[in-house]
Order: sequence, then C-alpha cells, then structure tokens
Amino acid sequence: MIQASNEWIINEKSYGPEFEKIIKDNKLDDLTGSILWNRGFHNQEEVEEFLNPNLEDLHDPFLLHDMERAVNRILYAIQQGENILIYGDYDADGMTSSSVLKTALDELGAEASVYLPNRFTDGYGPNKDVYQYYIDNENINLIITVDNGVAGKDAIEYAGSRGVDVIVTDHHSMPDILPDAYAIVHPEHPDANYPFKHLAGVGVAFKLACALLEYVPTEMLDLVAIGTIADMVSLTGENRILVKYGLQILANTERVGLLELMKLAAVDFQDINEETVGFQIAPRLNALGRLDDPNPAVELLIGWDDELAQEIASMIDEKNNERKAIVEKITEEAQAMLDDSPVQILYKEDWHPGVLGIVAGRLLEKTNKPVIMLNNDNGVLKGSARSIEAYNIFDALNPHRDLFVAFGGHAQAAGMTFKLENLPAIKEVMVNFITENDIDMTKKGQLILDGRLDLSEIDLDLVKNLDRLAPFGMDNSRPRFLVENYQVTNVRTLGQNNAHLKLRIEQGDKKVDALYFGHGAEAIEFQQVESQLAVNLSINRWNGATNVQLMVCDARAEGVQLIDIRSKKAEIPSNAYIFEENIDNNDIIGSVLYLKEIPNSLDNLKNLIQTHNFSAIYFENQMKVEYYLTGPGSREQYARLYKTIYQYPEFDVRYKLPSLAQYLRIPNELLVKMVQVFAELEFVNIEDGVMTVNKEAPKREISESKIYQDLKEKIEIQEFFALAPVKEIYNRLKEEKNES
Repeated sequence: MIQASNEWIINEKSYGPEFEKIIKDNKLDDLTGSILWNRGFHNQEEVEEFLNPNLEDLHDPFLLHDMERAVNRILYAIQQGENILIYGDYDADGMTSSSVLKTALDELGAEASVYLPNRFTDGYGPNKDVYQYYIDNENINLIITVDNGVAGKDAIEYAGSRGVDVIVTDHHSMPDILPDAYAIVHPEHPDANYPFKHLAGVGVAFKLACALLEYVPTEMLDLVAIGTIADMVSLTGENRILVKYGLQILANTERVGLLELMKLAAVDFQDINEETVGFQIAPRLNALGRLDDPNPAVELLIGWDDELAQEIASMIDEKNNERKAIVEKITEEAQAMLDDSPVQILYKEDWHPGVLGIVAGRLLEKTNKPVIMLNNDNGVLKGSARSIEAYNIFDALNPHRDLFVAFGGHAQAAGMTFKLENLPAIKEVMVNFITENDIDMTKKGQLILDGRLDLSEIDLDLVKNLDRLAPFGMDNSRPRFLVENYQVTNVRTLGQNNAHLKLRIEQGDKKVDALYFGHGAEAIEFQQVESQLAVNLSINRWNGATNVQLMVCDARAEGVQLIDIRSKKAEIPSNAYIFEENIDNNDIIGSVLYLKEIPNSLDNLKNLIQTHNFSAIYFENQMKVEYYLTGPGSREQYARLYKTIYQYPEFDVRYKLPSLAQYLRIPNELLVKMVQVFAELEFVNIEDGVMTVNKEAPKREISESKIYQDLKEKIEIQEFFALAPVKEIYNRLKEEKNES
C-alpha cells in the first residue's frame, strides 16, 4: 500500500515585496526565492553570501585551538628530519583527511607515512599496539591523528611515555576528559571560539594544511569535498565554500586513481555534484574500509602510478560489488527474523560486521522501529544500531554500560559489543525505555517540503535556478516539493527483482517521469490509487536528450486505498488482516484488510467495514466455485435433469454424477446443487449415495427451495464482487446498513 514514511510539513510562500525585489535583483524565480526565505536568508547580504560562496571567506586556520602549537611542532619535525606518522580512519573522511595532510607534508619535504587502522583488527581511533609498532620499528617521533584522536586517551598517553608527541586533529564529539596530547586541533574545543563548528575530519586536516603551507591549496579541495560530503556534516558556512569549490575541482580532477574509480562508477562527468560523491564515489571508498584493509585508498587518491591506480580502483570497485551482495544477503535473512516486538535485536554467526549498520538502516526504514544488527562470534555479539527519531537509543542504553563490553554512539545510531547472555536484559531495557518515557513509537519523522509544484512549472530553467542553492546536504537539503492532482498514465518496475518504480504522470498537457526507488512492489497501487508525491528534481540525459525527471522521496494517499487484484499478482502487506467469514472479526489489529475470498453472506463483512477504519483494502475476491458463470440453472436444465433420472430406478450419485453432467452438458458443480434442490423438494430420495425418483411427489416450484434461493443470492454476490468496480463494492459495504 502507499504509505508515507514521514510527516509532511509544507512551507508556503511568506515573503513580502522587499524580498521580492531581492529575488529579482538576483535573477531568481519565485519558487527558489521562497526556498531561500524559508531557510532563513532574509536580506541582500545573506542571499549574496549564500549564492556566491567565496574562498576569501574561509576563516583563519590559526583561530582553531592549538593550531599555532601544532604547526610549530610539525615544522620543527621537518627541520630535524623526524619521522612522522599520519594516523587516519577507515572511512572516506579518514582516507581523504590522511591524503590531504600527506600531500601537504610531502610538499614541505617531510618524512611522513600514513596508516589507516583496520576496522576488524585495530578498531576505531588511536590503537596502542599500532603506535607501539611504529615507534619500535619505524622510529616515529611525531604522530598526527586525522579524523580521530579525542577519544584516544590511553594510546596517546602510551606514546607520550615513549617520548613521542601526538597532535590530534579531529571533529568528533569531545569527551569530558581530553587526552594528554601535544596539541588538540578541534573546531569545538572549549578553550577556543572557532567561528564554524561543523568541519569534517578532512576539513580540519585541510585547515592544518593551509596553516602549514601559508596559502589555500585549492588543488586539494576535490578531496575535501569527498570527505565532507561522505561524512554527512552540515553543508553550511565554511563547508559550503569548501564543497562548492571542491566539486568544481573534482569535475576536472587529474588524480589518476580517482579518475579510474569514477569511470568504473559510470560517473557522468557533465554533471558532477554532491550526489556523485554521495552515491558513486564515497560508497566505494567506504566499502574498502568495511570489508578489507583501507590503506590502498591513500595511494588511489594521491598516487600518480597509472597502472597501480587502475589496479586499486578495480579492486575497490569489486569490494563495493561484494559489499552490495553481502548487504542484500544479510537484509534478506534479517527480514525473515523480524517479529512484532517494538525493538528488533537480530544476530547470526556469519553476518559481516562491516555492513551491519547499512542493513540496520534499511530495516529501520521498513519497520519504523529501532534495529540492532549483530554478528555472533562464539557468544559475543558485536554490531550496529539505528533508531527512529522518537527513540534516543544512546539515552536508552548508556545508563546500562555494565551490560556491554563496549558501547558508544548518539541518538539515532550506536555501536556495541556484549555477551549473548545479556541480550534478554538489554532488550528488556530497551522495551522498558518506551513506557518509562511515554514514547510514541508510531510517530514519524518530519519531511520538510519547500512548496507545491505543478507539472507545468517544471523545466530546465527551474532546475538551473534551484541548482544555485547547491551543494545540497545536511542543513541545506535538496529542495523537495508536493506534487498532487495528477494522473498516472504508465507504471513499470525496474532493477533487480523489480525493486524500483518508474511512473509516467500527467497534469494537463504536461507529462513527466518519476522514479521511486525501493517501491516496485507498489506498482498496482500507484496504477489504481490517487496519490500525492514528495519529490525533488533531477536531470536525465539519455540518447542525446536532456529532460527533467522527478525523484520521489515519499508518497501518500488520502482516505482508504482500494486496490483491485482480482486478475493480478500483488505483494500483500505483511500486516494485512485476511477476512474470514465464520469467525469474529472484531478483535483485529492493523489497518489493512485483505479480502482473499468473497463471503457467502455480506453481513459479517459489512459489519467489519463499517466498524473499522481501514487505510487500505485489497480485493482479490477468490471463489471456490464460480456459480455466477453458470447461473442457478434454467427451467429447461432442471426439466432435462428430471426427465433423465426419471428413466432409472436408481442412480448412484457417488460415481456417476460426472458422467451425467457431461451427458446433460451441465457443469458438475451446478449439477450437484440441482440434485440438492430436488432432494430438498422431495422430488428424489438419496440414501447411501443412491438416488431414486419420488414419483408420488407433489408438484412444486424450483424457486420454493431454500438451497435454490441461497444459490441465487450467492450468484448475485459473486457477480457483484467479480465485475463491479472496487469502489462500488466498498460503497455498498460501507453505506448499506447491516440487517442481520
């Protein structure tokens, strides 16, 4: 069924004539101007700054805490020929952070090596064993962390005990007790007031590079854009500037490894934007860190060996394909394990821990419940959690750290390790958290729509205007609009297992294609139900043509959805209630009704429809015997039957009825009913399966038979349910009073 995943909030135009002049001065259309106004840009200066990001507006890197101290220590290390270790992270932000700093240090002539920790053997953040190895075997004198470090108290303390200074550059949440590092460069450090708090790890590394090089190395901005977009930080302020320019550099990048990876990802080089990074580049880089050693990524991003770059790019692309296959397999297995519990804790022995966060996110969308996905390794469960907006999973579990070997995270995502024996207690804690805090688990997240859109307004000029608000991301989402009052003229499914939908919608003379990923199972619903779409706009280039298409973010239908599947195969929602005629239907749970078989009498079904507010009803209307195709039998058929059996002293109905049906050319099912009518009217006697004609029976009309009357009623019901439009069926059930 068509069901909105979110609560829609629609922004309306609310600005006055003064701002209208600003819109015209900036050559914007009303719709784009309305978006700017609703996002808080209310005067010429604010609009100008937003529409035209400028590298000159980047903040002085030395405003960051300990930046001067960090720079002086690094320059001293270079002058003294000390060995420097850049210690990064296994995700795209950590890979690009390490690559940016390595490039800057190489330019300064430093002896610097890079190490990205392995997710499975090293874990996240500073690792004492790795530090010890590099200090003992590589004579490291200085360690610089990028995209990690503020939570690495023990490892950093160990390095200090060995006489090795550690400079931390990080952007993650700061713990109450900071590590005893030589310097901590962090935009949220409490002892400094950096103007922009939301830099990604690569953003902090880039600021360090700027401070070291004493200029803004714009050639590194492609890497900065990749890491910033991949880490899903706020794309406002300084990040907006970095990403805006970084995407321009990326479109013309000369990095051989990055070019190879982009070709394998089938990147459209004419249209490189934040989605290119978010859906094609970053997932491939992250796949390497999820499944294997992440260190080849640095060579891919900053190396210049064509052959090696091609080899690494191919390997990363294969890892991404492997990651997809693993995710699909685990998702399928996990879906079969879902139950009715308000929280889902799923585990299995062979689940790959590197992808469990992805699967948890998918199941969260499907169930709208908190989901924990775990790998079971000899009774130790380790994995990731994702939660709905209404349920703060960190607050639920953080007070119970005694149940965990390790735990960390935030409101909607967490990572954890615990013993299998503690699972019941953890689930009890999570379920109790709902009642203790009076959480409405049915509450949906909010989806902000930037206005209403008629199809007649959609053209390439509108897309170009909206693109002036790019790059889009956190805190500057791609504009979304409400589209309604349209006709669906064509529906088809796309992709593996027909997972996706392509709709052709029409409004007046305008026709537009709309893609809805992950909703292929709802093809029949979209053909039949009046729906509304929440969409954003994108460009589709195909066979030399350039057109605007809609990307559906969410969909909803108002009122009860009536879906006709009488001659179609359809996927019935798993929570659908199957109507059964001879049971009490008053205690049902759920809002979806599945009318698999039609009833013999309408009374029970009418009562159900009239006393429950269903959001959707699926009409399959199966019949065990289709009497409406045969009718109740004509006078001539009854006469022929009587004339035929009158000739026989007795007739064995157990074995000879099919032959009689064939001889009389009467369907077998109807003939059975006709014999029953004769028996009821005492025209015949049936004993032990043998029928004899009662030649003394008084003359009576066939219509006097209760069986005949019931058959006529059944035929009327069957004909109505087989041939009438489902809306007409629903109205009859809903509006007619139950006479029982």
